[in-house]
Amino acid sequence: MSGQSADGRTAAADIVVETCGAVLVIRLNRPRVRNALTRAMAERMAAAFEELDAREELSVGVLTGTPPAFCAGMDLAAFVRGERASLPGRGFGGLTERPPAKPLIAAVEGAAVGGGFELVLACDLVVAAADAVFALPEVRRGLVAAAGGLLRLPRAIPPNVAMEMALTGEPIDARRAYGLGLVNRLVEPGTALTAACELGETIAAQRASSVLASKRLLAEVRDGQLAAEYTRHRELLGPLLDSAAAREGASDFVMGRPAG
Repeated sequence: MSGQSADGRTAAADIVVETCGAVLVIRLNRPRVRNALTRAMAERMAAAFEELDAREELSVGVLTGTPPAFCAGMDLAAFVRGERASLPGRGFGGLTERPPAKPLIAAVEGAAVGGGFELVLACDLVVAAADAVFALPEVRRGLVAAAGGLLRLPRAIPPNVAMEMALTGEPIDARRAYGLGLVNRLVEPGTALTAACELGETIAAQRASSVLASKRLLAEVRDGQLAAEYTRHRELLGPLLDSAAAREGASDFVMGRPAG
């Protein structure tokens, strides 16, 4: 996939894909803008998820970001220009609507906010550094968490806590997220990727057919009618995302103007 990001880098440089044994590591690599996603990056990510499922020698994926953040969500400057980092049928980052069939682990250092948090919610397991934070701050900018976060968050944590996060935009830290069951393993800062790869290798050591069947069945129980809910989700949120108010809120953020 070719294409330039907002800061002139190529998508290939903005998404680094590496193998570590049976684990495919997909790393968001725009640290200057806290790994905010462009459409070209989403296309590269989608290709990596397809690679994960296609290669028999790969068993698990790990999604992470180059520090200091996991991901700040969509590139708002690109959004103001009319670009979205979502792909038809696949969702934000090529992930949120159609995760890979094989297990995917989020390795989180720093902030996972907005669309970045929605990427985490689309993963099967979460390894987080103790200083990580999670938030859906869109409401503070006249936006809305439109990449499935409003559908997945109340499945991952108590619905009343999800409601508070969505309506206030306030973050929770990794320790609270661990207590709520959102985070599987809480680790020392700087070690999330290593710990996630170790967890991935533990999964990879199991029989592949058993792992795939177990993930599929558990995902069906967890997600229920998620596909149908996404359709309704787009009907409700599409007009808001296309509104002048949404563009204004994003522009205010890009230009450093106060919200509201």
